[in-house]
Amino acid sequence: MTSASAAPTVLRGRLVLPDAVLEDGVLVLDGDRIAYAGAASSAPVTPPGATDDLLLPGLVDVHNHGGGGASFPDATTADQVLTAVREHRAQGTTTMLASLVTADRDTLVARAELLGALAEAGEIAGIHAEGPFLSYERRGAQSPEHLVAGDAGLVRDLVAASGGHLRSMTVAPEIPGVAGPGGAAEVLVEAGVVPSLGHTAGAAEQAEALIAQVAPALRERGREMTVTHLFNGMPPFEGRAPGPVAACLAAAARGDLVVELVADGVHVAPATVRAVVDMVGADRVAFVTDAMAAAGMPDGDYVLGPMAVTVAGGVARLTDGGAIAGGTARLLDVVRTSVAAGVPLHDAVRAASWVPARALGLADVGGLVAGRRADVLVADAALRPLRVLRAGTAVR
Repeated sequence: MTSASAAPTVLRGRLVLPDAVLEDGVLVLDGDRIAYAGAASSAPVTPPGATDDLLLPGLVDVHNHGGGGASFPDATTADQVLTAVREHRAQGTTTMLASLVTADRDTLVARAELLGALAEAGEIAGIHAEGPFLSYERRGAQSPEHLVAGDAGLVRDLVAASGGHLRSMTVAPEIPGVAGPGGAAEVLVEAGVVPSLGHTAGAAEQAEALIAQVAPALRERGREMTVTHLFNGMPPFEGRAPGPVAACLAAAARGDLVVELVADGVHVAPATVRAVVDMVGADRVAFVTDAMAAAGMPDGDYVLGPMAVTVAGGVARLTDGGAIAGGTARLLDVVRTSVAAGVPLHDAVRAASWVPARALGLADVGGLVAGRRADVLVADAALRPLRVLRAGTAVR
């Protein structure tokens, strides 16, 4: 099983697998791979003594703008990007997309080049572009002067600049040039990029039409359509005006897409998180942080792209206007908050690892499965990180 130069790493505790929680489980890591994940009684090696540790997969955050004082949309050097990556990695997020925000074309292309090189180097799993084909009315913390109509040419430029590492892009279905033949969504799918429905003021029917166009085509490419932070950046779900929320919940329930939830106790209420998980199932929910530079940092003044942000009491808001401007939690914080809200541990962990990895076609991460990359988060019973391994190497 092992190479001649290194003995396997063997961990024992409550093992959270993609489909079960084993109260007494063992992980055997052989180099950068998982060699065994199962019951202690069947382990291929003599395990250490039983512990109360939680053995979780490395978490997968597919919507993250930064942390540790560094912002992906504002980074101009690899060191700035890695400052944010390491902040989240040390808290158990071993796989992440670097999220951009709406900006001018030249800025987006430059950031795509920088981040694409780091994706090529394996530091991040790719890029998420949040905009610029978004609703002015539901723009949230997006720069209003840089919102534009759907532009297939810009999509192609970003895919090329990123070296093929653009993984997802948030689009509003009602914006001209997004849906339909030759639109931005079609070009994204052709490039293997996931269109993520969000920041929309559109009607339910417009959301339904984009889902019908995108979801089957993505499925053929081993991807799944997503919804960018459901409820946030959208009109509320009302009986006579159901809006995109109704369309997205229905599509998730029938297995056509995955909805993101920023389940940090700020973006949506705990009861909302419980209700969505119950309604569509944990297999259709991806927990995300929507983190910005202030994640892991004290209150104060920050930026998110061209927008000034003030963080007070751990909540990030636009300095001018007060709209929520991203999150300050790490993904393990989101899992902890969700479990405290009543979401079962297994469901919360699945939504923060297996589901987002699957949706983006990341087949090597997201679960404690033999053969996958040895990404492990060891936590205590209160879901506080004790140890983090990425590809078998300790990062905490």
